[in-house]
Amino acid sequence: MKNHTISFFLSFLLLIVSCSSDEDEPIPDNKETEEEKRPTNLQEYNNTTDGLKDYYTADTYFEIGAAIEPSSLDKAEEVDLMKRHFSSLTAENVMKWSSLQRSEGNFNFTSADKIVDFAQANGMKVRGHTLCWYNQTPDWVFKDGDNTASKELVLERLRTHISTVMKHFKGKVYAWDVVNEAIDDGSGTYRASKWFVICGSDFIIEAFKAAREADTEAKLFYNDYSTVSPTKREKIFKLLKRLNDQNLIDGVGMQSHWNIGYPSDELVIEAFDKYTSLGLEIHITELDVSVYTADSDPESAYTTDIAQKQVAAYSDFFSLFRRYKDHVSSVTFWGLADNHTWLDNFPVRGRKNYPFLFDTDYNPKEAYFSVIEKLGS
Repeated sequence: MKNHTISFFLSFLLLIVSCSSDEDEPIPDNKETEEEKRPTNLQEYNNTTDGLKDYYTADTYFEIGAAIEPSSLDKAEEVDLMKRHFSSLTAENVMKWSSLQRSEGNFNFTSADKIVDFAQANGMKVRGHTLCWYNQTPDWVFKDGDNTASKELVLERLRTHISTVMKHFKGKVYAWDVVNEAIDDGSGTYRASKWFVICGSDFIIEAFKAAREADTEAKLFYNDYSTVSPTKREKIFKLLKRLNDQNLIDGVGMQSHWNIGYPSDELVIEAFDKYTSLGLEIHITELDVSVYTADSDPESAYTTDIAQKQVAAYSDFFSLFRRYKDHVSSVTFWGLADNHTWLDNFPVRGRKNYPFLFDTDYNPKEAYFSVIEKLGS
């Protein structure tokens, strides 16, 4: 009996040791880490089909978008770039008032519909830009015959335009830049546009009221440039608070036409903290990173030195976007690639610029690899 007991005990010990060994055995894992799968050069890029929207998924980070013209949809290389990299599209011009309602009551959605239809067919979201702006608005909006229109007539036209446009795109456009660039760059609070001269700041409130009524599901944004400039930032903040107190706004659109030397991390952080203190979303709506830091800079080729400065700038900016990913819900570039950018003619006409992550041949630049390299950091 004693021998049987010892034999059983030894067998039990062997079983425990055997199970323990199996558990301690490392499980083979042939899967590459996400970081190892990210390309670091053109050859590796060409060997994968992943793009920005795959690295910056909306669930983990934010929507990645681009502003386009309808003509881009007729160019195979640009279509391929869009499909690979972007989860959101913005109409660069064809959703502005002068494109949609050139004469009173005559709406033309053909070009805008082309972009929206493409986006829907390819699982992309659409940001609407823009319902009310001091620029690209026809003169008739502010006229009553040969005279200046009354405040009541101008606001009536504003409400009609916003209601008609938003209802046309209801369920297709998830966010709108309702009012664009209404804040003054100088000592004043509001830009002395025709909107303001005739209506005062009431046009802003009425625009957001009309937008909220037209599509209760759409997210509504106030959009502007120089949003990190301390003086302008404070004026924008006061407007945002005024709108937010009336539940008329969901977020702020920070255009972010920046350059390789500006803005500093501190300025961006201060702006992010200021705007998010109101509980608002942040959309980076018109991102480009100019290779020039001053209007007086002469035209330059895209040199290695400039490329490295752009790498550093983009790396810093995206690091901040990632840090504030709980508040930054969309990052949109104001173009696709360096072959087409408004900066070629602004602020210096005819000065070639290279502000994007893709070069004039649609190939990724070093800056592209820098913004996907440090994901998670």
